[in-house]
This record gives sequence, C-alpha cells and structure tokens, in this order.
Amino acid sequence: MKFSRRAESIAPFLAMEFGKRAAALEAQGQHVVKLSLGEPDFGAPPAVLEALRQAADGGPLPYTSALGLPALRAAIAGFYQSAHGVHVHPSRVIVTAGASAALLLVTAALVDPGDEVIVGDPSYPCNRRFLDGFGADVRLVPTDASTRFQLDLATVQSHWTDRTRGLMVATPSNPTGTSVPPAELAALCEWARQHGAWRLVDEIYLDLSDADAQGQPPRTVLSFDPDAVVINSFSKYFGMTGWRLGWCIVPEAMVPVMERLAQNYYICPSTPAQHAALACFTPASLAVCEARRAEFGERRRLVLDGLARIGLPVPAPPDGAFYVYFDVRGTGLDAMRFCERALDEAHVALTPGGDFGQCGADAHVRLSYAASRAELAEGIERLGRFVAGLGAQAG
Repeated sequence: MKFSRRAESIAPFLAMEFGKRAAALEAQGQHVVKLSLGEPDFGAPPAVLEALRQAADGGPLPYTSALGLPALRAAIAGFYQSAHGVHVHPSRVIVTAGASAALLLVTAALVDPGDEVIVGDPSYPCNRRFLDGFGADVRLVPTDASTRFQLDLATVQSHWTDRTRGLMVATPSNPTGTSVPPAELAALCEWARQHGAWRLVDEIYLDLSDADAQGQPPRTVLSFDPDAVVINSFSKYFGMTGWRLGWCIVPEAMVPVMERLAQNYYICPSTPAQHAALACFTPASLAVCEARRAEFGERRRLVLDGLARIGLPVPAPPDGAFYVYFDVRGTGLDAMRFCERALDEAHVALTPGGDFGQCGADAHVRLSYAASRAELAEGIERLGRFVAGLGAQAG
C-alpha cells in the first residue's frame, strides 16, 4: 500500500511517544512520574460530571448543529463578557470537536497551497502540522529567552515577505508557558492587519494566566483585534482533555464557511459533551476552576524552586500555561538523550525540545506541572538524583 507524501512526512508527536513509553513501564509494575503531557489531574468540575450523567440518562442524543448547541455558543460568548469584558456575538462562536478540530476548520478556511504563514519557534507542533497539511509554507521564526521564546514585532517584521498571508501566535505558549505582552500582541496583529494577513491566536491557556501588575485578568486578543481568529478549548482551564470539546471565534463573514467545513469534516461536536459543558459556566464551576488556577501557581513555584536546586536552569519562567522549558546543556546530554535516560533510569517522563521546532531544541526539555504536588515533588527528587549521577559519571 502506498501512503501519501503528507502521511509519510509527518513526524511523531514526541510528547505522546514518551507517554506511550511511560505506560509500557507502568505495565511492568514501575511507578513513572508522568510530566510529559499537558493533562490536568483534576478532571472536569463536579457540576459538569453531574450534567454528563443527566445527559446520558437514556434519552436521545441526536446530532446538534455543526456549529454547536446555541445555548453553549451563547454561554461561551457570555464568558468572554464576564471574564474579559469583551462583547462577542454568539453567532461568531463555533463549538468544535476539541481545539484540534477548530484548527482543522480554520486552516481549511484560510490556507491555500503556497501561502506563507509565520509561526514562532519553539511552538506546539500540531499547529504547524495542520498548516503543512493544507499546503502552507510554514515560516518558523527563531525566538529565544530575550523575548521569552515569543514572537515580537521586530522579529516578525524582519521575516515578513510579500508571500506572507498569515500570522499564528500562541499566548500563553506550549512549550514554554510564557505569554506575549498585550501591547506587543496588539502591535503584531496591527502589522499583520495592515499587510492584509489573517491573525490566528491560540488562547487555549489564556484563563490559566497570571493577572497583570494591576491585578487585572489576562486580556484576550479580541479586546484590541476583534477580527482575529481565536482558538480555545475546554481541555485545560476546565480540565476536560478527553472530552474533546473546543471552540473558536471567527469574524462574522467566516461563519458560513466554517459551518460548511464542519458539516463535511465531522458533522458536529459530541452531543453529550456539549450538554455537560453548559455547566462549566455556572458560578460554582468557575469558582472550582479559579481555585485550580491558584493551585497551578503553587505547583509552578514548587517546580521552579526544585529545578533551581538541582541545577536545571529555566531561562524564561512561565506566567500562563503549566509548562517549564528548562536548559539541559549543563548535563552534557542533548534533550532527546536526557529525556530517554530520565525515563529509563529515573522513571520520569518528560518531552524533548525537538517536538517544538528547531531553534534551541537540543538544549531544552519541557516539563508539565499539571500533575499533583506529590508527583511533582517526587519527580524533582528523582531528577535531582539522576542529574547528580550524570555529574559523578563525568567526574
């Protein structure tokens, strides 16, 4: 059987590969500290679980609209008003089968073969895989700790060409957990808009971000660029990874295009998941999610203090997503070898920087602090012994 060039060229998603290897070790009776996947250990808020039980009481669960339940679209729009002070008409909200489906639809709607799209390096690999799949010329733009591994206006301007048709930004970012300052993001979006390019902003981790210096909540790009396309998800802030439910917000003119694509690509998002997700926006569920956001802050402090103690520097501490991108050059190993040996010898699962691009990939490793404090503390202790052992071997 001959497979497509697209299928043959796609690289494995290393975070999932290391997760698979960790599961194999667990099947052998080993306790693996799994810090490789961005999966909150909390699960969905209690009210959402109860809503799912009610939705699965034996009644019919027919297809919904391809765009999602009207009540859920309205609830998401209301969340933008209450959490971010931004008015979004519910008609612009598209509920999708996970954020991945939102990326699929948006890419299909916006990208023609040969279109150049600027994406920061490092960045979440699946984002550029969607762009590649529809024929985009993905221009990976190197970043470093001086810009907290994020694009800035000067860098984008220096890499812009006459073929640039789109700009994709993730803030907060996976793998670094860092955010683009609002003023810088506004400047990026304005530059792209002036040059006739679309702006796609991944805000999946936005509601896990720190408040600003004045105590104000994080700002969505829609507060200064209402025509940007926004991707979001129930997976991270609401802890619903396996529910496969996300959303995007698009300009009004794009809605019928998205509807046609959704009808043809997957019919509609999961009906029971949508009904249950309505309970995400109750005061009780939002209070649970805010308490969890505060807990992630405590976990971040534990991890940053621990990594500093064992000699693994973090060039740009995170302020949003639950990831730390640490530097392994001092260990004498590249990132892939560090992760392989940490899993095999210390039974700690991590993700090498090669998942996220080319710039500095061999020097950096991603740690997810979505695990419990107990698991994080155990993981840091194991890594400390592992790194100390490397030093002893070198000596």
